[in-house]
Parts: sequence; structure tokens; C-alpha cells
Amino acid sequence: MSGLRYVYAVCRPFEAALQAQLAGVAGSPPTAVHHQGLVAVVSTVPAEEFDEAGLRVRMEDPAWLTATARAHEQVIDALTTVTTPLPLRFATVLPDDSAVRVLLETHAAEIRAVLDRLAGRVEWSVRVYLQGEQREQGERRERPEGHGRPEGHGRPEGHGRPEGHGRPEGHGRAAEAAGRFAARLHEELRAGAEDSRLRPPRTLRVTEEEENAWGRNLLDAAYLVPRRQSGEFVETVDRARETPPEGVRVHLTGPWAPYSFASLDGGGGR
Repeated sequence: MSGLRYVYAVCRPFEAALQAQLAGVAGSPPTAVHHQGLVAVVSTVPAEEFDEAGLRVRMEDPAWLTATARAHEQVIDALTTVTTPLPLRFATVLPDDSAVRVLLETHAAEIRAVLDRLAGRVEWSVRVYLQGEQREQGERRERPEGHGRPEGHGRPEGHGRPEGHGRPEGHGRAAEAAGRFAARLHEELRAGAEDSRLRPPRTLRVTEEEENAWGRNLLDAAYLVPRRQSGEFVETVDRARETPPEGVRVHLTGPWAPYSFASLDGGGGR
């Protein structure tokens, strides 16, 4: 069967060359489709693997998903070093270059507005975790006498016994201090960023051991920062890392393409 066009991102024309050995999804090198002053970065992928039926099957395959997502991100990361890309949704596939040009023409005004807003900016991701014994003390519920399940079973977190009843001295204080630290850090970071997004807290988990090592996620946020101000942003995070509450770990990643700020409607807020 003939190939389809896998679309990674849209950007303005750029002069710098991408890495010579850069391989995209399905091992196909990325190429550019130009139209009306915009560029779609694409590669050719097998139709039997990426048409609607093929994707439905492969989206259930974790190994395929991991490899494909990694290849997708490699292309976006390479683009980020030479321009400001507007990343498209994972597995955006179109029939051919004509369909890609139709996409560019149909959404040209929106695309240009987003690219103008994101130009020269990158995304940094910051997560704060409460680790180890402090996490266990902050979440422990004692088993009441004569009952076969822990106190608070079936209740939302934080709705167990009142402070000081059946808990060890200082129970929950570490978690409270960690929560205040995470909130202060977010306020400081968003004050130095142009925009920010808070995501639902999650556990960074690959294995049970790694879940225990990372602990409970207190902050998961993305920040839109001018590239020239990234050094100051990283220094702010580094200062927070120097004196965190006991058991708190701060995880910084980036700079990334501004995935969290790339919606064409331009909506959102801090």
C-alpha cells in the first residue's frame, strides 16, 4: 500500500538544517511541505500501519506506542533547536502532501497567531514529590481496634481522623510543609514565566521501586519562558533545590517545544 504523511509540527521557514541522521516515525526521515509562508514537517509512513484501522490496533501495543512516541519527540526536539515549532497531536496522519497544504491553508491565521505568541519561547516542566518515610507518615491511617480495614477506607484523602487522634506525634506535618513549599515554588516560577499550566498531580511510575523512590506528586506544572530567560528560570529552580523540606524532591526537565501552550485557540491561563 502507498504511504501516508505523518505530520509532526508546523513552523515558519527556517534555514538551519536538521540533524543529518535524524529518523522519524517508522524510521522515515522528516521532510518539509511549504505553503504560504508556513512549513509542515512530515515523514512518510506505511498506510497499513497508520491508517484508521491500523492505528486502532497499534494503539493497544505498548511497545509500538513507546517507540513511535520516542521517534515523534525526537523530531520535535530537533526542530526546537532551530526554530519554534507548533507541535501537532501525536499520530496526526494525512493522505498526502495536498492534504497537508489544505491543513496549512485552512488554519493559516490561527497557526500564525500561535507561532507569533510562542516565537523564541520554550517550555520547562517542574514536578515536586514527597518521598519516603515522610510520605508514609503523611498518609498513614491507624487500624481501629476490632475493625478489619484502615480508618478512612472509602473516603477522600485527608478525611480520616482529626489531627492528634490515633496518629503519631507530628503526623502530617511533613506533608503540610511539603505542600506549602510546592505552592510557593509555583508562585515564584509563574511570576518569572509568561504563562503556566497546572496539570493534575501524578506519580512518575515505571516500577514499584521507582514509585516508592519518587513518592507522591505535589506539583506538576509547565512554564512558558523566553529562551533568553531560561538561565534565570533554571537558577530559581536550583535555589529551591538547595533547601527543600525533608523528603521533598524537585524534578526539572526541558527546554521543550511549548506543547502545553500550543493550542490553536490560544486559550488557557495560569
